Amino acid sequence: MTASKETRVSATTQPPALRAPESPPRPKSPARSLFARIGVQNLSLVIALILLIAVIGWQDPNFFRYQNLLSIGTSITVFGILAIVQTLVILLGALDISVGSVAGLTSVVSAMVFTSTASSWMGIGAALAAGLACGLVNGLIIVYGRVNAVIATLATLAAFKGLAQILSGGRSQGYTGNDPVFTALGRGTFLGIPVLIYLFVFIAVAAALVLKYTDIGRNIYAIGGNPTAARLSGINLNRYIVGVYVLVGTVAGLAGVLLTARTGSGQPVSGSEGLELESITAAALGGAALTGGKGTITGTVLAVILLGVLSNGLTVLGVNPFWQNVAKGALLVIAVVIQQRRSGQRAVGLPA
Repeated sequence: MTASKETRVSATTQPPALRAPESPPRPKSPARSLFARIGVQNLSLVIALILLIAVIGWQDPNFFRYQNLLSIGTSITVFGILAIVQTLVILLGALDISVGSVAGLTSVVSAMVFTSTASSWMGIGAALAAGLACGLVNGLIIVYGRVNAVIATLATLAAFKGLAQILSGGRSQGYTGNDPVFTALGRGTFLGIPVLIYLFVFIAVAAALVLKYTDIGRNIYAIGGNPTAARLSGINLNRYIVGVYVLVGTVAGLAGVLLTARTGSGQPVSGSEGLELESITAAALGGAALTGGKGTITGTVLAVILLGVLSNGLTVLGVNPFWQNVAKGALLVIAVVIQQRRSGQRAVGLPA
């Protein structure tokens, strides 16, 4: 008995076997580091954009003409800046379907105020103020009326469109083609590049910097990712929701000014019709999760360029323009399906 006990004690008190030292982690290759920095979503958009350009250019070499490329840049500006602020709304876990109507209403306001005051700055200021008011109305309805964001902005889409038609009588208003400020905004260039493109780039860079480097951006991601945890951490959800919708309305007012500058008159419907679909499609295609909390401005910008190239390519190839809406709708469905698959959520009505 004593010998067996000693054997067991010695067996338990023996030092453990020495482990082989762990090898240091392998450094990432430059290519993998670059892919990780770009992101899978953005990389797929870049590849799709390259393939689309190659196919269109192969069919029609005139696609690569400098003037055509500038035309693509100017054509994406209005819905591009709306897509950027739409991304902010989607990051909160909401939507703004009224941006097109706000752009149409503010286009009419800018032209009518300019006509009555002969001041372009008064017209622009009135349009931005009207857009801000529209955004404030949306935010207050959602927060204090406790109405779902989709339903609230669907209602205001109809209301703002009707108000634009009432003010304008359903017709284009004013003429701004001789005004130097509106002309500079709509058709001006700097170093051979349209001013519209500079505005788009400036808004995109500003939004990206705010999201990445400020507490405001981090709080927007937190609210969309988990609103309950964000509220418990001290974030004022109501203030952020109203603030983001006010920002969206103001930027939609700027989009209305740009519509007026490009067309030379206030447009109650023409030019703003479908901007809500295009902005949501670009944001979703760029990787913004419609459930909130995930997305980047870079992805949205790439998606905006992709949609612009697609629309221009279909026009260059002589495809019926009505097919463009079909293509945009299909892209939106594809983007949402991909998001659902990546999230691992169970499809509605199908077994887990």
